[in-house]
Amino acid sequence: MILTKAVLATVAISIAFSSVSAQQQAQTVDICVYGGTAAGVMAAYTAKRMGKSVVLIEPSSHLGGMTSGGLGHTDIGNKYAITGLAHDFYRRIGQHYNKFEKWTFEPHVAKNLLQQYLDREKIVVTYNYRIVSASKQQGTITSIVVESSEKPDAKTNRTINAKIFIDCTYEGDMMAAAGVPYVIGREANSEFNETINGVQLMEGHQLPDGIDPYKIPGKPESGLLWGISDEKLLPNGTGDKKAQAYNYRICLTSNPSNKVEITRPQGYDSTRYELLLRLFEKQPNKRKLSDYFIWSPMPNQKTDINNRGGFSTDMIGMNYQYPDAGYDLRKKIINDHEVYTKGLLYFYGHDPRVPEELRDEMLKWGYPKDEYVQSGNWSPQLYVREARRMRGDYVMTQANCEGKEVINDGVGMAAYTMDSHNISRLVVNGMAKNEGNVEVGGFGPYPVSYRSLIPKKADAKNLFVPVCLSATHIAYGSIRMEPVFMVLAQSSAMAASMAIDAKTDVQSIDVKKLQQMLKTNPLVDGSGPELLVDNDEKENVIVEGEWFPIKKGGYGPSLLSIKGNGNEQVRFTPSVTKKGRYTVYVYYSKQAGQSSQTTYYVFDGKVNKEITLRQADIIIEGQTSGEWLSLGSYELPAGRKSYVEVTTKNSDGLVLADAVVLIPENSK
Repeated sequence: MILTKAVLATVAISIAFSSVSAQQQAQTVDICVYGGTAAGVMAAYTAKRMGKSVVLIEPSSHLGGMTSGGLGHTDIGNKYAITGLAHDFYRRIGQHYNKFEKWTFEPHVAKNLLQQYLDREKIVVTYNYRIVSASKQQGTITSIVVESSEKPDAKTNRTINAKIFIDCTYEGDMMAAAGVPYVIGREANSEFNETINGVQLMEGHQLPDGIDPYKIPGKPESGLLWGISDEKLLPNGTGDKKAQAYNYRICLTSNPSNKVEITRPQGYDSTRYELLLRLFEKQPNKRKLSDYFIWSPMPNQKTDINNRGGFSTDMIGMNYQYPDAGYDLRKKIINDHEVYTKGLLYFYGHDPRVPEELRDEMLKWGYPKDEYVQSGNWSPQLYVREARRMRGDYVMTQANCEGKEVINDGVGMAAYTMDSHNISRLVVNGMAKNEGNVEVGGFGPYPVSYRSLIPKKADAKNLFVPVCLSATHIAYGSIRMEPVFMVLAQSSAMAASMAIDAKTDVQSIDVKKLQQMLKTNPLVDGSGPELLVDNDEKENVIVEGEWFPIKKGGYGPSLLSIKGNGNEQVRFTPSVTKKGRYTVYVYYSKQAGQSSQTTYYVFDGKVNKEITLRQADIIIEGQTSGEWLSLGSYELPAGRKSYVEVTTKNSDGLVLADAVVLIPENSK
């Protein structure tokens, strides 16, 4: 069970030394990474590549967190924000599916690729061990004690001594055990001068007006339907201690030869779905599963299913205790979510009160035989969207997301909409309503502060928290994406190595040096950065014609657009560091009124080659504005002698110019 902060304050120093057996199983490393999420994998891999000894501890038997736990429809925001090893991961996903890069994938593919990072550096994960306590001396964490997750017994506890600790869990358990301050829930808008934090009653993923909340319609004395709280709606912007809803990202298959039938789960209770029946009645024209779930297709006839609408996979209001709960209570909450979700799928397929069209469609799907084979074909990872959030040296807020406050110590970027799932289901004006959903975007990629990854010096001098980082609820809703966690974890591990080498605390490293390392050695292998030119890089871009910027729907902060007469062009001139053969890619996105074809020229220093891409031939997959498309392979000289041009030649609508990238062929 996780110790409370009050208990930790009195026993933290002594507890790591209280067991002789723990000392007998002590392990000493440079860097201890706690949490085998995708972020944890990247942190451990980076630390080892930086020449440091490392241990990676995962409380369960599952590697990869949500990245391999069903979230195959990657939440990106803007690909420009995804750099380093995170970008490398999605390129490797692409290679698996014979593409340049890919952001939609099967769970086992992600898990296998994450394992390959560990295998390359001979990192062996310590599975099924969870933190019991942490010891600090004069603000420095000296060790942690972990116990068996399966059979807790002090005799088998282990002590991990390390110079630097990195907490990559979704819950922030190592951070909490070390006594670092944190918050849970929503801040009031007034606390950080925000506008969309705290209580919010918005239209997104909302129940339509007129749905009666009572067991017997019109009779409050009959009691509320399951899942509806009797709490009163607080004023807009009010803070609380509630976490946004959790769910499972569900992988199903429609392939009969790979399908396990969806059966009635133990603990099934059809009364949990009474509100859903009333939603069906209110929406007689919505008779497809995609009306009630975000039903995203994955490769090989599989899905990534997420919450949609007023009643879906989110188990609203049933996770408030989870962030600070002990291990036993967490296990119960996780099981309740699993039973609810499996029950929901079974209900759709088998309850005669469900419209026939929905029942018939659900029965075409089942659990995939080749996924999660060790856990009954069901994901072992609950989607813990938000638990604890550190109160560190700097707090990321709504102002950072919107570009109103820009920091200069960024060590990664975020770009997703400020997103919160619903938090409460209440009675409002006699109707059932969801509260807490927020989806506000419209801004470009923005930097995440190094100071938001570390505690205040007085709280801990040798800890990084790249997942439960220091941010308000609403800013965290934009940052909390798997690729961003990977980026921030890599940055943390690089910074940890710098702190060890300099024999200093994490608050005192040279952040500008870290930023330069991340830029020049993004894959931690000395290969250097890829040759990317974005339209916002004025020194490498020549514009002819009246092109106008579009701030949304492209790669990076903006893209250029024009409805031309055939004579306009945008020239991208990369600085080729080493002569050789490169594959040239252009970023292609889609906008209303776009030309049915776009003409490009690639000049290799000698010959100018014309290439035409037709919009009808291009499929854009996943949560992304566009795709990288190949313009061919070229032998390019060193220097600035080659270029790529986007032109309006033969166009019949809007032409877009966004970004190009050159990939050395020996790096594929």
